[in-house]
Amino acid sequence: MMQLGIGSYTFTWAVGVAGFMPDRPLSIDQLLDNAHRLGVKRVQFCDNLPLLHTDFKTDRVIEVGTRGLTVTNLLNYLEVCKRFHSPFLRVVIDEADYHPSEQEVIAVIQSVIEDFKQANVILAIENHDRFTVASLVRIIQQTDPQWVGICLDTANSLGAGEGIEEVVKGLAPYTVNLHVKDFTIQRAWHNMGFVVEGCPAGKGMLNVPWVLEQLRPYQRCLSATLEIWSNPETTIEATVEKEAAWAKESISYLKPLF
Repeated sequence: MMQLGIGSYTFTWAVGVAGFMPDRPLSIDQLLDNAHRLGVKRVQFCDNLPLLHTDFKTDRVIEVGTRGLTVTNLLNYLEVCKRFHSPFLRVVIDEADYHPSEQEVIAVIQSVIEDFKQANVILAIENHDRFTVASLVRIIQQTDPQWVGICLDTANSLGAGEGIEEVVKGLAPYTVNLHVKDFTIQRAWHNMGFVVEGCPAGKGMLNVPWVLEQLRPYQRCLSATLEIWSNPETTIEATVEKEAAWAKESISYLKPLF
């Protein structure tokens, strides 16, 4: 049964964004406390709040994430998955100075997939801007569809020129984790182009019940993680406060769906 959770990208501004940092960035313990207050069982720690050199005890289910699909990084974070009993490793392929080709991605995965099998951990690739649905499916099919899956973000593939329906329908069979990220699309004031912005879950263009309905037949998606894109306010304090309010509103909307 799919469970609802939060993650370090639910509170991106509170964790810290370069150039607009809070005086006291959100800590691991504080993110766990937020999960307790919001009443969710799962917490996903991604590359903005990494778990590589830390350890702790909690009654929440921990999901591990990282960025940079290289052999060294994947094996390092596989050990983190073992430590926290994470059922999958969510990974964003690219880093700032690392943009492997589809064939390079396949080669890297093939070299580590036996380690993931032995550890009983699924490698969950996030659809993150550059790779199309067709490319991601080829990567999975040419590696191991049982042990390589998708972390399905509901907004990221707009960056690859693909809409939510084709993305969900194409990737649903492989999805092990869902990133619920609601958004709006409005024409720019000058009418030449569109502006994509985040919003609380249930307030934008994302039909969350429809997405969940598409995933259910495959019975493979373990969790849905709330992620939030919120525009900054004039101060970091106001921005963090708005982000927290959006998280509370979003979880209140999502809970009845689970």
